[in-house]
Amino acid sequence: MTTTLHPGDSLSRRQRLVYVLVLGALTALGPFTVDLYLPAFPALQSDLGVSKALIQLTLTATTIGFGVGQLLVGPWSDKVGRRIPLIVASSVHVLASLGASLSPDIVWLGFFRVLQGMGAAAGGVVAMALVRDLFGGVPLVRMLSRLALVSGLAPILAPVIGSQLLRFVDWRGIFVFLTAYGVLVVIAAVFFIVETLPRDRRTDRGHSTARERYGAIFSDRVFVGVAIIGAMSFSGLFAYLSASSFLFQDVYGLSAQQFGLLFAINSLGVVAGVQISSRLARRIGPQWILACSTAVLLVSSLTIVVLDSLHVGLLGILIPLWFFIAACGFGFPLVQVLGLVNHAGEAATAASVLGAVNFGLAGLISPIVGLFGIHNAVPMGTVMASTAAISVLALWFVVRPRTVPALGH
Repeated sequence: MTTTLHPGDSLSRRQRLVYVLVLGALTALGPFTVDLYLPAFPALQSDLGVSKALIQLTLTATTIGFGVGQLLVGPWSDKVGRRIPLIVASSVHVLASLGASLSPDIVWLGFFRVLQGMGAAAGGVVAMALVRDLFGGVPLVRMLSRLALVSGLAPILAPVIGSQLLRFVDWRGIFVFLTAYGVLVVIAAVFFIVETLPRDRRTDRGHSTARERYGAIFSDRVFVGVAIIGAMSFSGLFAYLSASSFLFQDVYGLSAQQFGLLFAINSLGVVAGVQISSRLARRIGPQWILACSTAVLLVSSLTIVVLDSLHVGLLGILIPLWFFIAACGFGFPLVQVLGLVNHAGEAATAASVLGAVNFGLAGLISPIVGLFGIHNAVPMGTVMASTAAISVLALWFVVRPRTVPALGH
């Protein structure tokens, strides 16, 4: 006789597939909101008549809004359940996307980008919380790895889709597209998402207040360590994303479509990383896989700086960059697993902190590349190397891999 340890263990293969598809769409909303318009940066700068730095600040505005939104949605979701915060926040995203498409200047665009980020925040937080509500142990690794594949691919594929949209619409059309996507997310939330947090579990384990939930999270050394690793990895990836449009189009002369193709090739690195790491994590402790992936982040980013300083050319950037992005793919699902595995009672709050730290720090760090000027890849590679070095230090001195217990089944 077998015993169901977690609600998701009783789901059929078809039911799990539905969850993966719907939760994947929710998870992708945030990265799509942030990155879909990256190929339009040069056109946006020309149309609004502002500097590159101000255009990059609209990206920062979105990521900060996304981080703040997650901090609001996470505790709210742990208190009232999953569906209501998801539907309300996604509706805010729809209205903000429409406002962005009608923005007359950079100030209004920045304002609506903050609201867009706040509205999109619910997708990733609630998706991770739903999975933690339903699964534990190795099945949790498997489901989170599938969501991590989406969240890792979405920032890379979004510019590919955005570059193709620019063949038919201007930058405002991209925000109309996001409006339509947001509407689909709201419909999916209404018709496909069931409440996975029963009323009697909303005060589970005594963590009935926001203070108690945050206290449980930040007293967990492993959570704090992997939050730093995740945020630094994401910030390194964002340094690349924020600089890449100007670097590859203005410096190396690629068209918007060639730029999109470049992102498609890089996306294979994320796919490979997420898929391989999720399989390895069933046999090897996630912390040891993170030890390898953070080392690759540091080596590959330093290689970009060295080869570009030696004027090796475009391939001297693209090859180590691919390995950097693949290493991000290896790390993303493992950060989520180690961050959530001990926090079933405050899953949405834990997920919101992971997301808020990711996007908040990425929004603050990525514009540093623009401050040094985007005339070559050295500033981008230097920021990426700095974030990778912090990830390595956080793993060995905060997480301390030898102290992390094995995952259950």
